[in-house]
Amino acid sequence: MSAHCQVTGRKPGFGKSVSHSHVRTSRRWDPNIQKKTYFVPSLGRRVTLTLSAKGIKTIDRDGIDAVVAELVARGEKV
Repeated sequence: MSAHCQVTGRKPGFGKSVSHSHVRTSRRWDPNIQKKTYFVPSLGRRVTLTLSAKGIKTIDRDGIDAVVAELVARGEKV
């Protein structure tokens, strides 16, 4: 599962970790990605989405029908 939110588009951030001796090593900040299954009444079936915590809140606010319609308009597979 890639660390990419289907709703918000959040991806990992990349940077450097700096130790006390100032040695720099590469690291990455992953978003809080979770797989969630929703029943979409307009499609009449369940849909599994890869979402960040912010994406889950967006669905709670706007509704699953509106979010799925936006994903389909974007051309993303649902």
